[in-house]
Amino acid sequence: MVKIAMRPLILLLLSLVSLTAAAGDWPALRQLEKTGASVTALAFDLQSGRSLAAYNPQQRLNAASLTKLVLGAAALEAWEPERTLATELYGSGNLVQGRLEGSLILQGQADPTLEHRDLWLLAAQLRQAGVREVQGDLVVGTAPLGRPACETEDRCKFIARSDSSYAAPLSGIGVDYGSWCLDFSPALQPRHCSGVALPIPVDGRVEERGARNSAPLAVARSLTPEGERMLISGTLDPGSMQRVYRSMADPAGGTGQLLWQMLAELGVRVNGKIYLSAEALPANAWRLASVQGLPLREQLARMMRFSNNYIADVMTLKLAQEARPGPAPTLAQSATQLSALVVRARQALGDGAVIAPPLYSGSGLTPENALSARDLVAVLRAQYLNPRSFPAFYAGLVVPADSSGTRMREGSQAWLTRTAFKTGTMSEPHAVFGIGGYLRKQDGGWIALAVLVNGTPGQALNSRESLKYIRADVESLLARY
Repeated sequence: MVKIAMRPLILLLLSLVSLTAAAGDWPALRQLEKTGASVTALAFDLQSGRSLAAYNPQQRLNAASLTKLVLGAAALEAWEPERTLATELYGSGNLVQGRLEGSLILQGQADPTLEHRDLWLLAAQLRQAGVREVQGDLVVGTAPLGRPACETEDRCKFIARSDSSYAAPLSGIGVDYGSWCLDFSPALQPRHCSGVALPIPVDGRVEERGARNSAPLAVARSLTPEGERMLISGTLDPGSMQRVYRSMADPAGGTGQLLWQMLAELGVRVNGKIYLSAEALPANAWRLASVQGLPLREQLARMMRFSNNYIADVMTLKLAQEARPGPAPTLAQSATQLSALVVRARQALGDGAVIAPPLYSGSGLTPENALSARDLVAVLRAQYLNPRSFPAFYAGLVVPADSSGTRMREGSQAWLTRTAFKTGTMSEPHAVFGIGGYLRKQDGGWIALAVLVNGTPGQALNSRESLKYIRADVESLLARY
């Protein structure tokens, strides 16, 4: 009788089954790869701790806005979900019969979601405190982050002229995500969204749309030696209104200009000028007004759901500044903490020695950022296992049925209701599309999933096309599990 060692045989059979399954993983993405695209994909069962479907899971590709998943995890590791940041007004002199005998100082804590409503509240509290005149300057404090130099190509390019808001310069203080917010109506001069007059000059006019003139609305912000200007043209339908955001050239200066305008329209006169300062508050400063910003959980929801690059990179700088006392670090230096978090998550997954991924921003605006599907799944798994932070992290993801974009609302009922993702896209220097998030299994369990697709320069690969292939494979997983 021939004796057969059963344990080695069983292990061999299991490995053959695993290899056979792996060979059939992600069939649609394998077809997409044949067009020249690069793919990394992984689906990981969070109950059993095993890989369900993997394809090039270790290959690091341009991650675009999926970098924000790593940043969200880092923020929740450092701060409580309910943490808020204050923005305040201080006086540097005595208040005598409504006259502040010194300067008015706007000082914040680098709140990336400061809004024009917050400035209105500060201005109203100042008037309530009895201030009607400021003898000195309006000082805008930029500490603790100062006015960081631009480190991404888009941010540098859009300082001189901007026709969008996705690449606003970073700043220690900036209102409305470092952007001018404008409301347009036909045949009327635009106003700031806060209701006050726009505090920078406007060149051009918006006309009523008609048979003879139906040009689309065009809005650009330019920087001249005299300061920022808004350039407008085009038409709108009669009786309509349209809201537009355009990045500021200098968010700290623009915030000061907007607050100055609000104060003027409330009847508070500032006799001096707008002055930017990175210095600490003077010893004689006393608080006149204060607002608390949004809790961290809401900041992360806005950052991830709307892929807000300003929130992401100000938060990246803030994380590093609090972790390393001293001069404010650069964005690239700050992002090393995100790379370190990925390494820790991979090691917790049992991966041993891991090379840190190259990350140079939290937003993903830097095309040099690179992550693998396994990097992302490790971060997703770590958040799932953390009951303190997981609710806030998961709340930033979008269920396809609730997505504002039509491309995500296509697909099966399982895709629409049993998944929640963050997406990432980029067009230059090559096309990028990716998703990262969670699937709910039919038995109520959870799967962490990440997919990144990178095209080659010049390849005609749009995000809708990439999503079609991804969705086909994800729907197959949902049917299986």
